[in-house]
Amino acid sequence: MYEVPRHLFVDQALATRAYDDVSLPIGHGQTISQPLTVARMSEQLFAQRQPGKVLEIGTGCGYQTAVLLKMGAEVYSIERLGAILDKARQNLRAAKLVHARLVHGDGHFGLPEAAPFDGIIMTAAARNIPEALVEQLAEGGRLIMPIGENDQHLWLIERTSQGLQKTRLDPVKFVPLLPGRS
Repeated sequence: MYEVPRHLFVDQALATRAYDDVSLPIGHGQTISQPLTVARMSEQLFAQRQPGKVLEIGTGCGYQTAVLLKMGAEVYSIERLGAILDKARQNLRAAKLVHARLVHGDGHFGLPEAAPFDGIIMTAAARNIPEALVEQLAEGGRLIMPIGENDQHLWLIERTSQGLQKTRLDPVKFVPLLPGRS
């Protein structure tokens, strides 16, 4: 987290608040997650394992992508809003982190052509676990995501040889996972 210059991922007008532990607006009704949440989700995704190949749902400004790259993950990231994705590309270039594969698409469907993934991280809240994402998770892989509408919690879903193991974690507040792309 210390190696990623968070101020590069927020609007210049908010740069003085870049290192506060708060979420900040990034435009188009989207936010950059608070640093503690980014750290917690990354920690749970990689706990006691190598990063491997990771799918991120919701590229946003690219900050979570940058953290995943710095942790050694091979990152594929999907963003539904083209303007936000363009800004993420600029932010990642400014941070000299250009080796993520960024895709303009609908996160509900994941990225089957690149599956299976050792980890999937979703940065928008869904009402339930998208089946397409579970199918793209490698055995032993982990999916971390917020679930809920008004009352949201992080959930860790692990694919084991016996099936899925689900663990409810911290209360959180994320923008909703929306369908389609624009």
